[in-house]
Amino acid sequence: MDRGELCAPEPASPASPAEQKADLVSINKQVSGDHAQIADTVVAAELDATQADLDDARALANQMSTEDVRQLLTGVYKMHQNDPNFPHLALRKIKNFITSEHIFDEPEKHANLVYEMKIEAALITSNSPYAEVRAVVSNRDDPTLPSSTVRAWVIGLSFSVLLSFVNQLFSVRQPAIGLASNVVQLLAYPIGKTWEKLVPDWGILLPALIVGRRAAGTPAARISLNPGPFNRKEHMLITIMAGVSSSTPYTDNIIWTQYMPQYFDQHFAGQFSYQILIALSTNLIGYGLAGLTRRFLVYPAYCVWPTSLVTIALNDAFHSDEKGPVTTPWQSVWRASRMKFFAWAFTAMFIYYFFPNYLFTALSSFSWMTWIAPTNVNLAAVTGFTNGLGVNPLPTFDWNVATFNVDPLVVPFFTSINMFFGALVSTLIVLCLWYTNVYNTGYLPINSNRVYDNQGQLYNISRIVDGRKIFSEALYEAYSPGYMTAGNITVYTIFFAIYPATIVYIYLNHRYEVSMGMKNTWTHIKGVLARTFSPKARAQHKASQEQSAGDAANSYQDVHNRLMAAYPEVSQVWYMCILVAAIAFGVAGIAGWQTYTTPGVVFYGILLCIVFVIPCGIVTATSGVTVTLNVLAEFIGGAWSGGNALSMNYFKAFGYVTCASAVNFAADLKLAHYVKIPPRHTFAAQLIATVVSSFVCTGILNFQMNKIKGICTPEAVDKMTCPGINTFFTAAVMWGTIGPKKVFGPDGQYTALLIGFPIGVVVPILFWYLHKRLRDHEDARSVDADGNAIGRGDGDVEARSTSALRWARQIHPIAILYGGASLTPYNIGYIWPMVPFAYASWIWVHDRYLAFWSRYNYVLSASLSTAIALSGIIAFFALEYNDIYVNWWGNSITSVGCEQKACTRLTLADGEHFGPGVGEFR
Repeated sequence: MDRGELCAPEPASPASPAEQKADLVSINKQVSGDHAQIADTVVAAELDATQADLDDARALANQMSTEDVRQLLTGVYKMHQNDPNFPHLALRKIKNFITSEHIFDEPEKHANLVYEMKIEAALITSNSPYAEVRAVVSNRDDPTLPSSTVRAWVIGLSFSVLLSFVNQLFSVRQPAIGLASNVVQLLAYPIGKTWEKLVPDWGILLPALIVGRRAAGTPAARISLNPGPFNRKEHMLITIMAGVSSSTPYTDNIIWTQYMPQYFDQHFAGQFSYQILIALSTNLIGYGLAGLTRRFLVYPAYCVWPTSLVTIALNDAFHSDEKGPVTTPWQSVWRASRMKFFAWAFTAMFIYYFFPNYLFTALSSFSWMTWIAPTNVNLAAVTGFTNGLGVNPLPTFDWNVATFNVDPLVVPFFTSINMFFGALVSTLIVLCLWYTNVYNTGYLPINSNRVYDNQGQLYNISRIVDGRKIFSEALYEAYSPGYMTAGNITVYTIFFAIYPATIVYIYLNHRYEVSMGMKNTWTHIKGVLARTFSPKARAQHKASQEQSAGDAANSYQDVHNRLMAAYPEVSQVWYMCILVAAIAFGVAGIAGWQTYTTPGVVFYGILLCIVFVIPCGIVTATSGVTVTLNVLAEFIGGAWSGGNALSMNYFKAFGYVTCASAVNFAADLKLAHYVKIPPRHTFAAQLIATVVSSFVCTGILNFQMNKIKGICTPEAVDKMTCPGINTFFTAAVMWGTIGPKKVFGPDGQYTALLIGFPIGVVVPILFWYLHKRLRDHEDARSVDADGNAIGRGDGDVEARSTSALRWARQIHPIAILYGGASLTPYNIGYIWPMVPFAYASWIWVHDRYLAFWSRYNYVLSASLSTAIALSGIIAFFALEYNDIYVNWWGNSITSVGCEQKACTRLTLADGEHFGPGVGEFR
């Protein structure tokens, strides 16, 4: 099945060739130059199109009949009617057009409107319907451009080894150090260009199919050490390999807590074979599932993947020389190339980074109100940046803080504003809980993610486990229950809400797209089975492929799918084989050693991922919001394991990491899809880089555990104190040993927090119903007694489009909940700063200076994030590593009073406690 079929509308009865020709001639004669210019202006405003976009679309528009346009726009409306990224005015006009029979009965009387809709249809067909995609993703491709070259593989795998080595080695340090893929993207370019100039052109010939191209008159392809200029496809393939290798295996956390004597002290966890099996299993399960979700998360046009666009923009800055004039918001004209703009912005941020992060750290946590009265408990609780809720109009001057949750230049504005609204509501709830002392929260810090005992001290896990690190009921009853802060209580409730909300939201707003993907997947499976066992079916499939290649003019097909059809696809069978191998690795790792866990945990993780990967993937692909399953995996795993912390860790790993990996791998697949890297090249790059990274990280892990003295203790060299591992161990005991039954079960301490689950069902339904009522109301105002569209200027609906409906389409319940769950230990001070930047970029500049925005917006984001990553690494090794600090008021004021040690509203005398005492709880 062709990728484009995913977006195809229901077939309509096409007009005869004679009728189409007469229609085209009639319409095109009536639309003169002035009218065409007006139509272009209207379309540009409605679809956020630049003049270059319209120039590309106009030639195709002149070849389309009215029936072609109607059929295509019908598919567009079905696909995008609930899409918050699709322009509202364009969608309303499309609906009125396709439902107005009188226009198609007498198209010559509505020539201007028909031509306008042709331009819109042609623009959507010849390019992406989204301005942000058109800004950085080309709608053209050169299939002869090499990507899987010796040069790309050597550079890519070298960086994969380097990133795995550095990130694993320093992952247990406080603070940790890491290399990100954008750093590799920056460094790979000069290395690739140097290779281009110095390495000789030696090569061999290979069959074209092996290198990922369909043989179109080219029987063989030459594999050379130097295939010519270092190009964008090679560069992106290197970046994809680096991205796969930038994160360490999540199962390292399990190994650390199992092996180290201060944790569970299980010596078998030091065996390399055991370590590599579970590492490969969790990584490759996600990879296999990502490949099986391509029809849902990669091929559809509405899956924009906003965060991937920054990577493409940086790639394009290196390989594009676009220098045309654009008007800036300062009413000047710029001609600077993207590369030049990147260099200036990168340099500025590289220098500026050292001010808020080294020389004047108060600029980063600009909690200026607490400086007035550092020990004022109420002031610190509300406005404090470190230990409070961060309610502050100017909380930071650090770009790294402002983009901590999402990059406001990258994700759509509706994501930023929805997240802020959710964080604001969550902040108010935290304040209510704290000031009313619900669950004794007044005795605890307001916004900590730590667990406390009944004397307000950090919960001492060692007091409830015996010498084997196993939970002791008697010790637990002689100590204290675990208590959560007001912030933590709120966040857990919202996390319980976000999971059912994601499922319900996808069902209400994207069931058409999901059902289409399901239908196409089932059709593909049946086709594979039929072609496997029937020669006749194979012949019919080949004939249908040849027919569809030249017959797609009237289908709503994403241009990038059509371009990618030039390359052979990776079979679903390949991904299934990876998935089966990953399952085998996981079962062997768990069953082959004394893990106290059933191998069924592997299938539990797959089942949880199957349920959530498409909903979570669609949310991320359309809004940039990442819904993780860590809390749900802990909740289910802890309840299932019944006091077994070791078992709960596996439930958490396979339940959480597999889905997170699948979504990340799908994002990379979309990245390659946008840049037109052959799918088989991407498959090989992701798979090999994942395996290489897993082996390197596991090797370094063994070196750390056995060769670094005092690691994961306060006496560790070079601050290798393992803060993340300590948190993981604490969570393992709290969720696995004590278990959610004691906390959230019947008569548990926090049973009421489970109200989050029904809230999560109700919230998306309420917003969906609001949107539906507003849409139905507008539809009723937009038709006459005969059901035909009415309005100014032949169906112009702009005057009738209510602002209420336009804003209702921008309400995203998952983004709201995600914003609310982003508190503790962070706060609204990490979320509010992104809103002004998001408004400036997506509303003010985007709407008024689209050409300027299209050229520089994503390049600006890439330059700032890359500069922060590089300057952060340099600052660490050159300054912090050598304990070189600047001691003055601007660096010390951030750790004074309640910002140094979190204050509580209520206090206890020595020997007092809150809640039930010893012998009063079980």
